Amino acid sequence: MRWVRFRRGGHVGYGQLDGESIKVYSGNIFDGAAPTGQTVKLSDVELTMPCEPSKMICLWNNFHALAAKLEVAEPPEPLWFLKAPSAFTAAGTTIRRPKSYDGPVVYEGELGIVIGQACREISEDEAAAHIFGYTCVNDVTAATVIQKDPTFAQWARAKSYDGFGAFGPVIATDIDPMTLSVRTVLNGDERQNYPVSDMIFPPHRLVSLLSHDVTLLPGDIIACGTSIGVGSMKQPTNEVTIAIEGIGELHNTYVNE
Repeated sequence: MRWVRFRRGGHVGYGQLDGESIKVYSGNIFDGAAPTGQTVKLSDVELTMPCEPSKMICLWNNFHALAAKLEVAEPPEPLWFLKAPSAFTAAGTTIRRPKSYDGPVVYEGELGIVIGQACREISEDEAAAHIFGYTCVNDVTAATVIQKDPTFAQWARAKSYDGFGAFGPVIATDIDPMTLSVRTVLNGDERQNYPVSDMIFPPHRLVSLLSHDVTLLPGDIIACGTSIGVGSMKQPTNEVTIAIEGIGELHNTYVNE
């Protein structure tokens, strides 16, 4: 199943994507949504973010290949930071360079885990029951902000400018994340193509470990980190696609202004 959240007129609702139409559901997908029997054309609605997370937890150094390339040690536990909710944006939106920043802005194509049930201090075996599904994430980053001040690494600031947390357009359920690959295409050129199976902390273990640090709530997203191929978006206008077969494609435009 591929779930979407859409706006039609003044109404926002959930549905299942079925080709070029949406099967409409009533209620909240995390709390017993029910089919209405109605369908709407995809072309007649505006897709929004597929959920409203209270937080996005993002991973650093979570792939064997990237750790090897950077010649850094693989971490014994997840290294993570939070992205501000005001950074979240839907597929199809335009992301703009922050006026206060003139350095390189990079794309990071990632798999996103969407939490379906509140969880705290759960085991790895329990994690599957608390995962609703998976989505595409572009963890956009103002790269030079992170180490701008040598006394304090500014991960949250570098990652939380408006629009820097793009995700969607769907949440896919009933898939095995370890069979997936993440592709990033920038202005028509493939820049990333890496397997989820190369993760240091794979999805179920990641959910378990993070639940011992912070309570995870329905709709929260864990951006699983990225791998080799991260780069800057240098053109005046950049078309960026994060594609994960079995989930879908997240398209956004980044504008250097």
